[in-house]
Amino acid sequence: MLWVKAFHILFVVSWFSGLFYLPRIFVNLAMEKESVSKERLLLMARKLYRFMMMLSVPAVLLGAWLLWLQYGGEGGFKMPGGWMHAKLALVVLAIGYSHACGAILKKFERGVNTRSHTWYRWFNEVPVLLLLAIVILVVVKPF
Repeated sequence: MLWVKAFHILFVVSWFSGLFYLPRIFVNLAMEKESVSKERLLLMARKLYRFMMMLSVPAVLLGAWLLWLQYGGEGGFKMPGGWMHAKLALVVLAIGYSHACGAILKKFERGVNTRSHTWYRWFNEVPVLLLLAIVILVVVKPF
């Protein structure tokens, strides 16, 4: 189980690294006027998005495996306290945020972005708050 946990943490950290950086690229794209620079930023964003989404799959699958190893088994599945429900809800939000980043990237690719760099600066803070809340829930188990 410790190996599964170690790899789960590794993939979560890697996935969230992409979630921290991709919106920062969006900030730069929203500010950029030069087409050559925009194309370079779009290429970076596309590659990062694909890589980030690839990393999210093992993060989620290993998390599900950990959940099963710790709370499943022959006696049936016994869900832990409310902290796990809250954590899983935040994980669903993180997955949704990842997909929202993909939708935003497509808007930039089509040249139909309507949001300002300031909006993306605030959007960039969401994964920080998600990760903070998830870590607190897992470590502290407040309820």
